[in-house]
Amino acid sequence: MDAKLTLSFNENAIEKAKKFAEKNNISLSRLTEMLYEKMTSTNYKNLEELPISEWVTQLAEGEVEYKRKPISKKAMKDEFFKSKK
Repeated sequence: MDAKLTLSFNENAIEKAKKFAEKNNISLSRLTEMLYEKMTSTNYKNLEELPISEWVTQLAEGEVEYKRKPISKKAMKDEFFKSKK
């Protein structure tokens, strides 16, 4: 059974969360519920023990930009075949 809960957040955080939820085809309510379920599924002693996944960090701080060094086709091919061994 669903229950209503009223929360107050920074407007910017709400907008980012809405966009994130929309991109992942989930309602903001279900996203929040999922986060609470994950946080309470283990008996953490304090907030520092809570594992914060990468998507929560992205949501709080904005999109992360990954920078990779250019790799040659040969190096990419070698890396691929090495991973198959």
